[in-house]
Amino acid sequence: MQPYRNLAGNSGVESFDILRDGIKVRFVSGGTYLYDYRVTGRTRVEAMKQLARAGRGLSTYISQSGAAYAERID
Repeated sequence: MQPYRNLAGNSGVESFDILRDGIKVRFVSGGTYLYDYRVTGRTRVEAMKQLARAGRGLSTYISQSGAAYAERID
């Protein structure tokens, strides 16, 4: 997984992995979650990918948008 840049310095996201039709997000609290087009929706997933690449706003987006995850990986 790619480390999240955390430009704001207070993110709950540790790292991420961008997939063709989804994104895996590992949180500082320990869980890794898969968000995909099927469950989360293409628009939300693409927004999450953009925020992950930018290194800012991903954790806030996930919590405020109510993005449902497809699967908890660990």
